[in-house]
Amino acid sequence: MKFTDGNWLHRKGVQAHYATEVYDAWQEGEELVLLVPTRPIRHRGDTLEGPVLTVRLAALAEDAIRVRIAHFEGVLDHGPNFELTATPPDPLIEISEETVRLWAGRLSAVVDRKRWELRFVAEGRTITRSPGRSAAYFSLDGKPHIQEGLALGVGELVYGLGERFTAFVKNGQTVDIWNEDGGTSSEQAYKNIPFYMSNRGYGVLANDPGRVSYEVASERVSRVHMSVPGESLEYVVIYGPTPKEVLRKYTALTGRPALPPAWSFGLWLSTSFTTDYDEATVTSFIQGMEDRGIPLSVFHFDCFWMRGFRWTDLVWDPNVFPDPKGLLDRLHARGLKVSVWINPYIAQASRLFAEGKEGGYLVRKPNGDVWQWDLWQPGMALVDFTNPQACDWFAGHLEALLDTGVDALKTDFGERIPTDVVYHDGSDTERMHNFYTQRYNRTVFELLERKRGKGDAVLFARSATVGGQKFPVHWGGDCWSDFEAMAESLRGGLSLGLCGFGFWSHDIGGFEGLPPASLYKRWVQFGLLSSHSRLHGSSSYRVPWLYDDEAVDVLREFSLLKRRLMPYLYACAVEAHEEGVPMMRPMMFEFPHDPACHTLDRQYMLGSSLLVAPVFHESGVEFYVPEGTWTNLLTGESLGGPGWRKETHGFHTLPLLVKEGAIIPMSDSERFWEDVAFHVFGEPAPGTTPVFNADGELAATLEATQTNGAWVFRCDAKRWRIVQGSNVMEPIDNVVRWPVP
Repeated sequence: MKFTDGNWLHRKGVQAHYATEVYDAWQEGEELVLLVPTRPIRHRGDTLEGPVLTVRLAALAEDAIRVRIAHFEGVLDHGPNFELTATPPDPLIEISEETVRLWAGRLSAVVDRKRWELRFVAEGRTITRSPGRSAAYFSLDGKPHIQEGLALGVGELVYGLGERFTAFVKNGQTVDIWNEDGGTSSEQAYKNIPFYMSNRGYGVLANDPGRVSYEVASERVSRVHMSVPGESLEYVVIYGPTPKEVLRKYTALTGRPALPPAWSFGLWLSTSFTTDYDEATVTSFIQGMEDRGIPLSVFHFDCFWMRGFRWTDLVWDPNVFPDPKGLLDRLHARGLKVSVWINPYIAQASRLFAEGKEGGYLVRKPNGDVWQWDLWQPGMALVDFTNPQACDWFAGHLEALLDTGVDALKTDFGERIPTDVVYHDGSDTERMHNFYTQRYNRTVFELLERKRGKGDAVLFARSATVGGQKFPVHWGGDCWSDFEAMAESLRGGLSLGLCGFGFWSHDIGGFEGLPPASLYKRWVQFGLLSSHSRLHGSSSYRVPWLYDDEAVDVLREFSLLKRRLMPYLYACAVEAHEEGVPMMRPMMFEFPHDPACHTLDRQYMLGSSLLVAPVFHESGVEFYVPEGTWTNLLTGESLGGPGWRKETHGFHTLPLLVKEGAIIPMSDSERFWEDVAFHVFGEPAPGTTPVFNADGELAATLEATQTNGAWVFRCDAKRWRIVQGSNVMEPIDNVVRWPVP
């Protein structure tokens, strides 16, 4: 929100009160507390009136400092709040006449007492600061707001703030953290995360689940302003110094993703949204994929597995699926997992509506009426996930569905949550708007963990807030069937990855409209080189033979490629689970010291060793190659960097580059952890390459050592070999020796 009118004036209706100096400072437990007037204190008489800000600083963890700016501290906290896991070090606070200082590992907060300036200092440099006319209390038309402004240096860039489909670099943007289902082609977002990362080695979390408004170099071009309505604002500064370290520390606070089951990385095929289908249609699709040699892992039933006007009643439409249990058994017999669509909305015609109304399980209006509207289903209501009994009730009906054989749940919607309501636990409705999705997805995910086991639970979720990364997988929402939407989807996924979401997917071919064959084939390449891969549309199917014969070949080739890469990809997934780093990584994440990578948003790293440059045209692609020698995994061509390249690719190839020195484990076996070929690209680095089994347990380790001019590889997999170019080397006595020319 902009409070100013240019550099000198304020908007009409704004009364501004900026932090001016530190009048007093003291230690209170583990906090450093500052009494900060909003006007100079020249004599005793100036202490008689306010406003005065109370600023509290504390070390949340090593290299993470919390700042809380408050006007009135007597406001009740009705929740909800983000769940942060703090591991505070022993407080180290220094108070002098000139400055006050608090340390958290290598990061410290230093405040000038004479004129307000809060600096965050790490390893001898100021990474950002709150200068004068930044921290402030505003009255806008009589309503209170708190603002903070953190300085941006020359060349400093800002990323993140959730799954945003606008420009990848957020400088110059106004961003409101407010979940809405606006598709992928607007400034609205399904997954708003009040966390941003800077290319200067730090990140900032606004610890508020409500509407946080950001002006990212858009009100004052050298600052990131963040503001909230109300009497207080809390934020956390996290020092890296690398993007990877920032994200590790951020996810240590907010949570790391569960490890999705190995089968979820295979190809998902959907009935699509409004298409007509029954068991015969479903069987024909599955048989068609099998006849064409395209491996399929999951079949997904979208909305109309239930009867129209009755979402969500969790009852199979008997006119279309008279034998759902038998159908699921038949699908399982073909080696498939089954996913079905759900949402937290209860139509008035649903069998669950009367139960929910009677039990008090639905969100209500202030007068006690059930809140309802007609937007998605006539008379629909909302499950009140602040009520533990409502959670148990909803999960109980889902449990009956899982008992029929459903393996995964697509938790759609959960964004446009009303604020003119009352929650069971008295939660603040503004804060629950974004946080609703956390309660919804957690309820469903925890049920899946109880029923299927912790290693076999997976969602396909659309909405999220801070902490939502703990319940994977998330997909990008409703996109058009054009190249522009394909590119905006990637921007959204890369931005979300920088907010701790390790796993992400999108609708291959686009959701709205019928994609031309050229777009379908390009999106297939991109989709099968993403964390998770789903064919899904709105009013048209996404089976490849409806496009052209080459689409069948492309889908087969890239599905088999992803299956071959599973030893590598699943190791990346375990890293995302254990470290909080995404599988799909912006180039700046892996190459923070290369300025050319700082703005790239049409290519990405898949793990630390594979560079993917999707083709956003029928044939031509322009992409950047970082320093070193790279090898195209599909063509064998060697490329040198740093530098830009323009290439033309048919639909069977794209720039898929392997970093020099990488060892990529691959397998042609479904038990990918037992039969592994370790592909060596260039001169390897000494170290280990892990392979994990389908339970996420370490199954084998390749150890590479160099002795007397030769490489020695040892591995404990059941069957393994070293592949270097066209040279395949089988182990002798569990060792491969590779002479170095």
